[in-house]
Amino acid sequence: MSFKERVYKIVSQIPKGRVLSYAEVARRAGSPRAARAVGNLMNLNPFPKEKVLCHRVVRSDGSVGGYRGHPSTSSGSSKTKIALLKKEGVRIEKGKVIIS
Repeated sequence: MSFKERVYKIVSQIPKGRVLSYAEVARRAGSPRAARAVGNLMNLNPFPKEKVLCHRVVRSDGSVGGYRGHPSTSSGSSKTKIALLKKEGVRIEKGKVIIS
């Protein structure tokens, strides 16, 4: 399985209401220094948003990071990402995920 395939598999398994950092996804995919590559893959996510929910991947410092949305839609921004995470029950204050 390629790095890209491992990343999309890991992200597709993040449960509703939970997040992983780009760095944690990279580590779980076997390339701990590839957080930026994970971010690039999330930006290029070719899967339907119901399969690989890239909004569940955030920065290591807890900030939500960017969000492009799915290529089939024109929506996408960090505000959209925050709204999606909040809808799933993730606590966010001042643009950062609150881990409780």
